[in-house]
Amino acid sequence: MTPVPREVAQSVVAFGGGHGLHASLSALRLLVDDLVVDDLTAVVTVADNGGSSGRLRGEFGVLPPGDLRMALAALCGTNDWDVTWSKVLQHRFAGEGEMNGHVVGNLLIVGLWELLGDHVDALDYVGRLLGATGRVLPMALTPMDITAEVRGLVPGDPEALTSVRGQVEIATTDGIIDSIALVPADPPAAPAALTAIERADWVVLGPGSWFTSVIPHLLVPALRRALVSTDARIVVVLNLVDEVGETPGFAPADHLAVLAEHAPDLKVHTVLVDAGGPAEDLAELEHVVAAYGASLAVHDVADSPGSARHDPVKLAAAFAAILEQ
Repeated sequence: MTPVPREVAQSVVAFGGGHGLHASLSALRLLVDDLVVDDLTAVVTVADNGGSSGRLRGEFGVLPPGDLRMALAALCGTNDWDVTWSKVLQHRFAGEGEMNGHVVGNLLIVGLWELLGDHVDALDYVGRLLGATGRVLPMALTPMDITAEVRGLVPGDPEALTSVRGQVEIATTDGIIDSIALVPADPPAAPAALTAIERADWVVLGPGSWFTSVIPHLLVPALRRALVSTDARIVVVLNLVDEVGETPGFAPADHLAVLAEHAPDLKVHTVLVDAGGPAEDLAELEHVVAAYGASLAVHDVADSPGSARHDPVKLAAAFAAILEQ
């Protein structure tokens, strides 16, 4: 069902990275088309150290461009020009040479950074090329690493903590993540991201890799202060399933509990969860959400039963229902 346009459209800032942020942006851009949202901004994690992004980061000392590229692709326009350039942006080179695995959009973004000398201006240029419905910003203006304290990696001492560094290493750990931190601990937040939060009516956190794409935003001190003090209403979108490496065995309530542990002062308005989960998980989540002082929104948002992917149209309908509150 197509959402009914509001008399007054609203401003939304979505936080995350990778496939999770791509899912939320793909849904939110539909609300821009339906005039429910008139201003959409993505704020993207910049701690990736793997693949094409990691190679470019290591060689040029730049922000990892991959998650920024994916966010831009999610916001691309719908005409032939926009769709074609989105496909170009996402094209990954094959072959056996040095270009193997690199993505065209990553190279384009890094090239613009070198040419223009400004991270945000370069991303805006790519957005114009794609006819993007919204703006993409990095959460900080310097590359960073994520570190994690992990239990279960020491034979014979399951409670011992081991420090693990790097987004890829954390996402693939065989242990249980206890907490995360950033290196450096106080990276410079993108001023445009702080301005977007100040002007927002709604903030969306998640879905995505919980420890390496969602929570890191709350560890950048300036971003955290802005999110804690904002008048915008904050929506937390929970993952559909647990994730091997980061959140094995997590139920929906566990995701929210970990978020609360890392940011107890964050005021959440609504928690969005898929309706297809086990009844006992939803019952437990209701209790945790109530203790958090938030509202629970239960909607069918999965691509299919048991899927790890959100359906953009279903998720857009759920967002529309929440924004109409």
